[in-house]
Amino acid sequence: MSLEQEVEENRKSIRTDGYPMSIGELTAMYKDGELRLRPDFQRFFRWSPEQKSKLLESFLLGIPIPSIFVHQRLDGVWDVVDGLQRLSTIFEIMGILKNEDGDFLPPLVFKSTKYLPSLEGKTWGINEVDETGIGGTLQRIFKRSKLDIKIVLRESDSDTKLELFQRLNTGGSSLTTQELRNCQIIMVEPEALEHIKEMAAEPSFIECCALSDRNLEEQYDLELVTRFITLRRWNPEEPMGDLGPFLDENIVEIAASEDFPWPLEKDIFKSTFKLLAETAGSDSFRRYDAQTERFKGGFSVSAFEVIALGLGYLIESKDLSDIDVVEKIKQLWMDSSVIRDVRGRRSADRLRNTLPFGRQFMGQ
Repeated sequence: MSLEQEVEENRKSIRTDGYPMSIGELTAMYKDGELRLRPDFQRFFRWSPEQKSKLLESFLLGIPIPSIFVHQRLDGVWDVVDGLQRLSTIFEIMGILKNEDGDFLPPLVFKSTKYLPSLEGKTWGINEVDETGIGGTLQRIFKRSKLDIKIVLRESDSDTKLELFQRLNTGGSSLTTQELRNCQIIMVEPEALEHIKEMAAEPSFIECCALSDRNLEEQYDLELVTRFITLRRWNPEEPMGDLGPFLDENIVEIAASEDFPWPLEKDIFKSTFKLLAETAGSDSFRRYDAQTERFKGGFSVSAFEVIALGLGYLIESKDLSDIDVVEKIKQLWMDSSVIRDVRGRRSADRLRNTLPFGRQFMGQ
């Protein structure tokens, strides 16, 4: 295939549209639920008050704003792909922004900017005579300001949409592999991500993993659920390649499947972590020090692979009620070299050791 043919072929894989829209029009779409700010695509509320005030300044002074990219879903709703910070700031300025729980956030209190120092301490204002507000004239200028909207249409290839999203975000804050993975899942079947989030919110899972705030911010809890779903039954004799692409491909395939047994998978997940929570609790995936007879350190992904995935594999077909889980975990750290031996090895090579070992060790 020639270069020109490659260009022509790949140009067909993405369908786009675009036109300018006023802030007032976008606001109406947001209120009606037709424009969705997806924190799965970008992390929410990263900008400081100073950055948000500079955005208002840009609109009031007529300074051009970069385009907003949205993905048009099958139901016609727009998911924001690039521009979440700008749009969430716009809605926060006007006092209509809701958090992930559906509660309104308070209107933004502006900071002084380079060209508009008088913004300091002001808000949007509840009416035109509100002395703490910016006033009706500036409100109207703001609402009539236009943004260039680029629409990635639903007919576009999912892989191409993800590629576009990745390229759009290379200049901003780096997203984690799971945040990018979430985008793939949403583009295929948004409900699948809701299943994963529901599993990650299981109290026993939260207790056992005891992840740091940074891990949670980067959605590592969702990655662990993704690993549980995709690796629990994986045959180590099958090729894997790098772990990241393996997880991407398999979880997207699962999300797209109409036959995947989500209720059964969630029951197995819940039973696995209920067993761990009732026995080892927050020590489930921490290192055991035989000399001090104490669990130490933070979360170990290798221990997760041996213990959680081992139990998850067995619990579907085996009665594990007689297993002393705590003693098993202690024995893992005291007698076995499997975790020590896989340190520093690439994920695929490590998993070929930890998964079969865990299935055998936890079932003995």
